[in-house]
Amino acid sequence: MPPQISRLVLLTLGIVGSYAVARKLLVPATFGQYGWYRGAALGENAAREPVFSGMKSCDECHSDVLLNLGKYEHKTVSCESCHGPSRAHADDPDVKTPKGKFADGDCLRCHQSSPSRPLWIKQVDPLEHYRSDRCTGCHVPHQPKETP
Repeated sequence: MPPQISRLVLLTLGIVGSYAVARKLLVPATFGQYGWYRGAALGENAAREPVFSGMKSCDECHSDVLLNLGKYEHKTVSCESCHGPSRAHADDPDVKTPKGKFADGDCLRCHQSSPSRPLWIKQVDPLEHYRSDRCTGCHVPHQPKETP
């Protein structure tokens, strides 16, 4: 056998062997248990402490806000989309929500003009739309068509 072929065979065996060793060392033991996923990930995710409480828990104390919100465009938006994960607040009302006040980033997360967003979501270009105030200077977040 010519030396070029034997070198090529040795190189191929070295590459395949390195791949096999790396795969054995780097791929978790439960990978592939449920398809192309790590089987242990299900248990890890289930063991996490929940941080979102859901709109039903907001409705227990803030039903007037949700009732009013139901008349306007934001009726399908979850409270925690703007106010942040509020499980701790739902469990203990003395704990403040992570975002009690609205910031412009909260509005612009959905309403900043982008061709990737559906046209039925009202979009604004912040550089053209803002005057002296920011979003909450002209809009009430729970009733966007109302003025403060």
